[in-house]
Amino acid sequence: MAKIGIVGAAGYTGGELLRILVNHPDVVLTCIMSNSQAGKLVSDVHTDLLGSTHARFCDQLCPVDVLFLCSGHGESKKFLAANEVPWHTKIVDLSTDFRDESEGFVYGLPEFQKEKIRTANKIANPGCFATSIELALMPLAAAGLIKSAVHVSAITGSTGAGQALSPTSHFSWRNNNVSIYKAFTHQHLTEIGMVLGSEYPAPKVNFIPYRGNFTRGIMANVYTDFAGTQEEAMELFENYYRDSPFVFVSPQAVDVKQVVNTNKCFLHLEVHEGQILISSVIDNLLKGASGQAVQNMNLMLGWDETAGLRLKAASF
Repeated sequence: MAKIGIVGAAGYTGGELLRILVNHPDVVLTCIMSNSQAGKLVSDVHTDLLGSTHARFCDQLCPVDVLFLCSGHGESKKFLAANEVPWHTKIVDLSTDFRDESEGFVYGLPEFQKEKIRTANKIANPGCFATSIELALMPLAAAGLIKSAVHVSAITGSTGAGQALSPTSHFSWRNNNVSIYKAFTHQHLTEIGMVLGSEYPAPKVNFIPYRGNFTRGIMANVYTDFAGTQEEAMELFENYYRDSPFVFVSPQAVDVKQVVNTNKCFLHLEVHEGQILISSVIDNLLKGASGQAVQNMNLMLGWDETAGLRLKAASF
């Protein structure tokens, strides 16, 4: 059994990790850190875990085999600078701090570089928007078929903004409302360019993100020029994801509820008059964060990639 530590375990991504790992067959949670909640029962903060764990939050790092960093952006670098983590401890960071693969971190999108992840000691987990958009475009990019600008319109639930309150996360503002933010400048564009430009020059990605009036999930609608047929597009995508246990190409239109509470990504393709539209749906807290982090852990430890991640969608 691998000993697991979580830094920032009281937040959304830390809570999702706890919900997955209390049922993972090969791990034991030994270090559940939160400076703000130290000493409290985990189930007093994540109340849905009542009966699942009797563990308490702590504020001191203890020896573990895998350490998940779930604090805010910029905090992972501070934590690692202030705490001595043994060289043999595997690290999965869920912040933006190391997604440029600096300081020995490997970008942790399994469908992009699974073999590199298997031998890594430190993983930078991808961003949620980045995951949905990269999975929509990687088959085209790998085949050298992105010949023009890519246009993305994507919407995310309120949990994508994290647990800290802000004027745009309050229920009274978010409910019955939709808004654009960070148009053309979203921070995930950097990692998207890195992935899509790994074999051919990175395309220009025009990305318009929306805040949705729902709790969790992402839908990204991505379109660009495409000279092939619907059948050729389906064959390309199905072959590319043939060995990816969480990515599925759907012949029908997809929606967010199909993937909420799972580590899956569903893709739907439509070819129209020289354009291809790829619709990509994920759960921003699972395939877009904590689920993918566990998937990376499984790969790093040589386990079944799907261990602990056979989750049920909340479809109605």
